[in-house]
Amino acid sequence: MESNYLKTVIVGVQMLFVAFGALVLVPLLTGLDPSIALFTAGAGTLLFQFITKRKVPVFLASSFAFIAPIQYGMKHFGVAKTLGGLTCAGLVYLIFAFLVKKGGIKAIERYLPPIVTGPVIMVIGLKLAPVAVKMAKSFDGSGNFDPKAMIISLVSLITAILVVMYGKRILSLIPILTGIFVGYIVSLLMGVVDFTPVTQAKWFSIPWIEAIKNGSYAFPIFDLAAIMYIVPVAIAPAIEHVGDVLAISSVTGKNYLEDPGLHRTLTGDGLATAFASLLGGPPNTTYSEVTGAVALTKAFNPVYMTIASITAIILSFFGKLGAILKTIPVPVMGGILILLFGMIAAIGIGSLVKNKVNMSKSRNLVIASVVLVIGIGDMVISFWRISLGGIGLAGLVGIFLNAILPEDK
Repeated sequence: MESNYLKTVIVGVQMLFVAFGALVLVPLLTGLDPSIALFTAGAGTLLFQFITKRKVPVFLASSFAFIAPIQYGMKHFGVAKTLGGLTCAGLVYLIFAFLVKKGGIKAIERYLPPIVTGPVIMVIGLKLAPVAVKMAKSFDGSGNFDPKAMIISLVSLITAILVVMYGKRILSLIPILTGIFVGYIVSLLMGVVDFTPVTQAKWFSIPWIEAIKNGSYAFPIFDLAAIMYIVPVAIAPAIEHVGDVLAISSVTGKNYLEDPGLHRTLTGDGLATAFASLLGGPPNTTYSEVTGAVALTKAFNPVYMTIASITAIILSFFGKLGAILKTIPVPVMGGILILLFGMIAAIGIGSLVKNKVNMSKSRNLVIASVVLVIGIGDMVISFWRISLGGIGLAGLVGIFLNAILPEDK
């Protein structure tokens, strides 16, 4: 009996291990606190389980879709207003949940078909491409070429590629974590890791106290300009959520669109995102890597996600762990991001291909073209004290064009 309990715990912790690399990468890139991100991933998943009656074996953690908006928000609005905008973005999911409750999944497909969501997902990856390249070339993210930085980033990138291509079993699910680990080891050998944060950190600490001290957390302020800039970005991860629920349904052989219902899973994801942002973590999303691990290990019982969540919450209070994460050199992450952001863009293209979107139609060409240029070009429209721009504006323009342009004859 004890061995069964031990096996259950090990499998549960392994689910967190699969998600860990991507989970901490988002806060490290955006200036949020990685320890808080660990806590909010765990707490957000538990909240999701409560809302979905603990029926769906998914793990929620940091969303890559919000990297660019968070970076922009931190620079132009500050921490408090950015977190306020992210909290409201989570509440947008409740609108989608209401639409699904009333009209089924077709209600979302009507307003957000693949010709809109595919290009928006492409924008998320391509818009961030310059950030990845600058991080790969330098130790400060400036883009000033440094030979050591390039060596480290190439090692991280090549490791991640090899794991994606040739990794077996559980290794194949952790290319980000493996790439960071190998890149970190090379950085240690080259003597470019500064352990000062680790020596100064406490073994046990409350992450919010440390985050307030270093400026990575402030209680959210709900500013209309920040809200209007960030909220439209929720379109892409909400659609991704539908795909993830379909994927985990396929893996387990259960129809989660019906039971507990897509409206419940969307509500759970949205409230988990809002809750995470209130506490200073990045928005949450369902993790495809963990779905892959569920398929591989046949660990269909949601109790494994409960164990992963509790483990994440416990680890968030280990000050030394958070400090170690902050010592990861910039080029290590840059190398990983070259692959990761490219893969996000490729997923957008794959969405168009998978859904057999006819790009010879003038209507589809117009929508995709305008969305891509507005998003990648970072067009911003300002009126009064509100600004709409970047990914969010691109998504709204895509929805508008899809609604007004007639179908080709």
